[in-house]
Amino acid sequence: MNSLASRKQLLIAESELNRAQLVQEWQVMRAEVHLFANQARTIGTFASAAATLVAGLASGRRKAAVPLTRKPSWTQTIVKVAGLASSFWSAFRNRPEEKSRS
Repeated sequence: MNSLASRKQLLIAESELNRAQLVQEWQVMRAEVHLFANQARTIGTFASAAATLVAGLASGRRKAAVPLTRKPSWTQTIVKVAGLASSFWSAFRNRPEEKSRS
């Protein structure tokens, strides 16, 4: 085998090695992007829940500032708590369409 043929084989082997390394780096980068996207979704969920909590507390403070002539009944309190719990439940629950995208 002459030096030109051996040089060609060396370049082909080096090219295959570089290609395999590129594929490995691409897979690592893809995994990191996937992890980042999941973290962003989680942060978005917490931000949405926090916004819901702040809005609920703000509306509760506005309503409490109005002087009450009588104490609210226990049924009204239960309805308000159920509405707040429903808001939190919808903010924290896992939506199936989000899982299917991952």
